[in-house]
Order: sequence, then C-alpha cells, then structure tokens
Amino acid sequence: VMSILLHGDAAFAGQGVVYETFHLSDLPSYTTNGTIHVVVNNQIGFTTDPRMARSSPYPTDVARVVNAPIFHVNADDPEAVMYVCNVAAEWRNTFNKDVVVDLVCYRRRGHNEMDEPMFTQPLMYKQIHKQVPVLKKYADKLIADGTVTLQEFEEEIAKYDRICEEAYARSKDNKILHIKHWLDSPWPGFFNVDGEPKSMSCPPTGISEELLTHIGNVASSVPVKDFKIHSGLSRILKARLEMTKNRVVDWALAEYMAFGSVLKEGIHVRLSGQDVERGTF
Repeated sequence: VMSILLHGDAAFAGQGVVYETFHLSDLPSYTTNGTIHVVVNNQIGFTTDPRMARSSPYPTDVARVVNAPIFHVNADDPEAVMYVCNVAAEWRNTFNKDVVVDLVCYRRRGHNEMDEPMFTQPLMYKQIHKQVPVLKKYADKLIADGTVTLQEFEEEIAKYDRICEEAYARSKDNKILHIKHWLDSPWPGFFNVDGEPKSMSCPPTGISEELLTHIGNVASSVPVKDFKIHSGLSRILKARLEMTKNRVVDWALAEYMAFGSVLKEGIHVRLSGQDVERGTF
C-alpha cells in the first residue's frame, strides 16, 4: 500500500492538521512508512497572495519539520513531473519516510465559476492569459520531436472527448443515486435497494450484572503472581474492588466495564493518545 495525499498550496501551509500529521509520521503504531504529499501549487489561495498568507517562501516549508525531501517541479513540464514522482516513489520505498512533490503551476481561471481573479490579481492574470496550456505545449513538443504526428494527437483528443461525452449522456439515464457506490467500504445492510440509508435503530447493548461484576473483579486484580505493585496503584485497585462489591461505579470503572464487555465479545480494543499508558483519567 502506498499512502498519497493531495494538497493545495494554501492548505498545506495554512492547515494545522498538515503539520500535526507530519509529527505523527514516524511514531510507533501510527506511521504509514512514508506518505507521498503532492502539492498542487497554483501560487494563490482563494484570492490571497502568498505574501499575505504565510511567512515562509514556499508553502511546502512546513514539511521541513521532519526533514522530508521537497521536490519543486515546473508543472508545465510533464516529463520533469514524471521524473520527480518516480524519485519520490523510490525515496518512499527505500527509506519509508515522507516526501513532498511541489507542482509549481497556475490556475487558469478563478477559484470557482463566480470568481473574477482580475479584481485581486490583475498583473498575475495578465501573465496567465498569455500562457500556452500545458497540453498544447507538450503536444507541440512531441510533434516537433517526431514522437507523434498531429493526426495521432488529434485522434487521441477526440477519443478522450468521446469517452467524456458518452459518460455524460449515460449519466442522464441514471434515475437512482446509489450512495453506497461512493463509499469505499459500505456496511452491509446499511442502505436499502434505492440506495437510501435505512432508519437507524440501535440494538440493546446491556449486559448482565454477573458479567459486570466479573469485569469489575478482573479490573481490580493483578494478573501476575508475586508481582510487587506500587502502593498508590494498590490503593486504587482496592477502591475499585470495593466499588464493585457495593454495586457502585465511577467514571474509570464504567469505562473499564465498557472495554471489558467489548473484549468479552472478541472485539479488539486499541487505546491511543495522551495518558492512556498511565491511565491518568
């Protein structure tokens, strides 16, 4: 499995979750053994200039926190992009560490159909309007090199357009939206035939007092014989056993019983995050 994340440039620099997940990247039990981060860097956020959006020169500088290699590549050069992506994949495969591909490009039109970028970036968009689209630029290069003929190029474009047009025509015949097709792992029985979620009803989850007492007793005991336990912990365990005998629970014992009942059903429970090793709360 290869983990690939696609980012926008403003989001990569501006969203705290990016920085936070970089710090998770090498933690035991959390690592993906290296994620490839692809940043589509169109050098503008929604309408904000980079100089107003971040303090560092590159949006990808946040990746330096884990010394990830960062490849800045001109997205107008498809062969350079392919080369860099191959290097990134090889790096990830060899070292099992994160790597970043910064696709330096531009946004031909506004942020959305309603946005007129000339209001806020007039100079930039005067330059952008002069740019030859990357497809034409690359096609001209291949035709000039003799790699493909103009006819072959036009046939390939027509073939692709046909695929899109036919799919668009077919989409109009679809009367039912199957939501489950959009989920990567649909839960069986979660949707009805028309693709709508079924009404959610929760089965009873209660368990017998006998089982609760059993879990309380186990949670109050030390699993290893002749094990010298810290007096502070010993006090906690004794108090827990007392509570179980008196049919009383506090928050911690209630949590133990919840976990214990799930474990009794053979379901794996993993605790992670702050304080779980020590069980502070």
